[in-house]
Amino acid sequence: MKIGYEAKRVFHNRTGLGNYSRYIINGLSYYFADNSYFLYNPKPAKTQLFTANNSSVFEKFPINKIHKKFKNFWRQKGIISDLLQDEIVLFHGLSGELPVGLKANNIKSVVTIHDLIFMRYPNLYSFFDRKIHFMKFKKAAKAADKIIAISDQTKRDIVTYLDVNPEKIEVIYQGCQDVFKKDYSDEEKKEVVKKYDLPREYILNVGTLEERKNVLLIVKAIKNIDITLVLVGKETKYSEMIKTYCNENSIEHKVLFLKGISSKELAITYQMATVFVYPSIFEGFGIPIIEALYSKVPVITNKYGVFPEAGGPNSIYIDPEDPEELATQINLLLKSPELRSSIAEKGLEFVQKFNNDLISNEIMTLYEKVLLDEK
Repeated sequence: MKIGYEAKRVFHNRTGLGNYSRYIINGLSYYFADNSYFLYNPKPAKTQLFTANNSSVFEKFPINKIHKKFKNFWRQKGIISDLLQDEIVLFHGLSGELPVGLKANNIKSVVTIHDLIFMRYPNLYSFFDRKIHFMKFKKAAKAADKIIAISDQTKRDIVTYLDVNPEKIEVIYQGCQDVFKKDYSDEEKKEVVKKYDLPREYILNVGTLEERKNVLLIVKAIKNIDITLVLVGKETKYSEMIKTYCNENSIEHKVLFLKGISSKELAITYQMATVFVYPSIFEGFGIPIIEALYSKVPVITNKYGVFPEAGGPNSIYIDPEDPEELATQINLLLKSPELRSSIAEKGLEFVQKFNNDLISNEIMTLYEKVLLDEK
């Protein structure tokens, strides 16, 4: 079977959508190596984020001069000629978009929709961005033979906001990179501690420092707790709000911003954390929670929306607008190593449902179902 993918983010996106795309391709090409996987990339990457396995995975660029020059046109429509030439039988849009003309050329399609945050929280997006996102997702949802939602929460949102028949949507969770599942030596951990000046105990939060991630709640919660908060993520204007609050309350020494950290270093930082706190207001899923669970770290997160799906029955859930409740739960975990160990152990057991082999099997089963439907 020859399967095609819109692979811009595989090669050019370091974070969420890129990680998801690489995770899917790596899993499928490993567990189903008899198939051929064609990754359609509009231009060569400046930094190597993904290495294609030429035995089953092939990176493909625009062929003719027009498509090389007008890359967006190629992604949206011109790519069809390449798919036909490569004899692609199924095309998977990994990040909510599909090119025009698949159905007319008898190419089956699947699209993954990660979230519809721009519909739930329109104030976080410009008018123009909201319109573009809506049109893109609405068109892809209508054209696709099947839609993958990365959580039950996302499935409900697709039904509500895009008016899609729920029978067209399959919920297939996403996992995380293998780097978070490995054990690291004491020497490797010491190197990370020294490089980033990490304290013996700390609370960890991972993700872009933007308003939706709600990191200021953690800062307020630790105001009167003797603990350091380590923040790993791209800084935005919201970062200044965090720093201003820290300065006004003389707790700037308790918040550490990490930059330029590699995946391996991040995995080690997770494993050495005392508690992982993720009070985000809304997510399509919440991969950092999964990374923390694999890292054997107890998790505190939002009790609403998708978060219990990701965190499982043994993580601790709080109101994302109540810093006092969060402070209480942080203190509870800091004072009880036994409780932390118990939660971490049960969390590791729960997170096995997100293993790569299970997710790859679910996706391949869906592909086969879509192809069988044409016969």
